[in-house]
Amino acid sequence: MPMRTAIALFTRDLRAHDNPVLRTAADTAERVIPLFVLDKAITSSGFAGPNRAEFLPRSLSSLDCSLRERGAALVVRRGEPIAELGRLVAEHGVTDVHVAADVSGYARRRQDGLIAELNTRVHVHDTALTVAAPGSLTPSGGGDHFAVFTPYLRRWLEATSRAPLSPPGRLYMPPVAPGTVPVAAEICAGATAPDLAEGGEHAARARLAEWTADEVDDYPDGHDDLAGDRTSRLSPHLHFGTLSPTEVVSRVGSHTQGAREFVRQLAWRDFHHQVLAARPHTATADYRPRGDRWRIAPEELQAWREGRTGYPIVDAGMRQLLREGWMHNRARMITASFLTKTLYLDWREGARHSCGIWSTGTWRTTSSTGSGWRAPAPTPGRTACSTRCVKPNDTTRRVRTCAGTYPSCVMSRTERYTAPGRSRRPNAPHSTTRTHWSNWMPDAHGFSPPGPASRPVRAPIGQHRRRRRRRERLETWKPRQNQCRR
Repeated sequence: MPMRTAIALFTRDLRAHDNPVLRTAADTAERVIPLFVLDKAITSSGFAGPNRAEFLPRSLSSLDCSLRERGAALVVRRGEPIAELGRLVAEHGVTDVHVAADVSGYARRRQDGLIAELNTRVHVHDTALTVAAPGSLTPSGGGDHFAVFTPYLRRWLEATSRAPLSPPGRLYMPPVAPGTVPVAAEICAGATAPDLAEGGEHAARARLAEWTADEVDDYPDGHDDLAGDRTSRLSPHLHFGTLSPTEVVSRVGSHTQGAREFVRQLAWRDFHHQVLAARPHTATADYRPRGDRWRIAPEELQAWREGRTGYPIVDAGMRQLLREGWMHNRARMITASFLTKTLYLDWREGARHSCGIWSTGTWRTTSSTGSGWRAPAPTPGRTACSTRCVKPNDTTRRVRTCAGTYPSCVMSRTERYTAPGRSRRPNAPHSTTRTHWSNWMPDAHGFSPPGPASRPVRAPIGQHRRRRRRRERLETWKPRQNQCRR
């Protein structure tokens, strides 16, 4: 009787721990081919930025090391995924192909192509990238997805998730040439961020252990502390799948308020995935179009990209993105709101820029990046972010450098202040003496924030257009029937 051979196709699940694709392939077949295909359609698309091109090979190398510890190796091929899998299926008599379900339009077309064209069984695992499978939670009143986060969160917390899977033991491969892990220049040429995070499962698990042991309990008080840098920084690992969101939820638990608040952020991630699965067009279009007449201002857009708007809190966030390939979530809210509400420039411009620099996600193929830049835009959407206006000038003026406290952002009728910052980064200055913007803007050290007469270091752009934009929005806005304002 011939031995069963399975292919475990890695996409955005580059890990050995809690990987349903790899574990199921190992449990159901005598021989396993761990495969990664460097898809030319992605590398030639223009959306594979230098930072992701650097992070991906590190993650693949770490995965290869994990597989070699178990007696196998990562098989790397270059080309079109369906064609490369077809060759391996024919050469080695593969009986099963396992792949993680994904929600982007390209990933779903790839999955449909595998099922239609491969002469073998294809198994799609729908909880490899998310805690709850997209589409598994639906409103009781009907519909294929939740459009509002709060009811989704209630159902998400009530749902039963699978238990994390241990990594497979000994793996046996057929005689197949593994190939070589690609280098960054092969994926996308260009300079990377100087302080880019380290990729790979080993680095991800070390960071998760540190976060769960010492820092997650402080999350409610520290997640808005821009200068203190008290967030998990796990987002690139969750995007590339070097960490499993299911394992993160299990490890963090719910025993403290900090743990519950952090798990809520993972529910947000699942929420965006289920929206994109149900509405693929929202990767590049408004969830509910309202006919916004976005301005075209290349010089102002470039100033925003380079951190030269004149608002220190905005410029600091953009410069951190250039330096680290990552930006604090609260800084992203401020910079995105400034782009879409102060400058009234298209949110897609922000998404495109982030795709070229961010170490997580791409503009066309992930849910969280596009949703993150679209949410603060003045277009009706799924969250209250679209009705809030972050005021970067007020935020800047209310920074208190001597006391070490400052607001994370200023919403309409709302001011939120953080506790004195306690930086978790070994090389980061203590935030009681330097605020977030001064950390990233050495040219702004002479700026004195306190006091109503304070001004940004440069004349801000876009400050004279607010009334005109508000008038234009009111002209196009139509209230819902029987809608009351409280």
